[in-house]
Amino acid sequence: MENWLPSLKTANPTEGYDLAIKLARMTIKITQGDADVRDRLRPDYAENADSLIAVSAVVATHFATVAAANGYWTTSE
Repeated sequence: MENWLPSLKTANPTEGYDLAIKLARMTIKITQGDADVRDRLRPDYAENADSLIAVSAVVATHFATVAAANGYWTTSE
């Protein structure tokens, strides 16, 4: 597998959030390796409020990890 995650470091929170989304997407891709199955299932969860809320929780967890790895993007100012 390619090295798609060289670092958790990002320049700012926006990039960190984008990385959190990528982490969530890669988790699904790795867990369900069959793209045809993922494509077939997508309409089921795309219109399911509980599934969408669950995705938000997963992204939030990943974002917390990325934020911690970046020192919460604090400065000494």
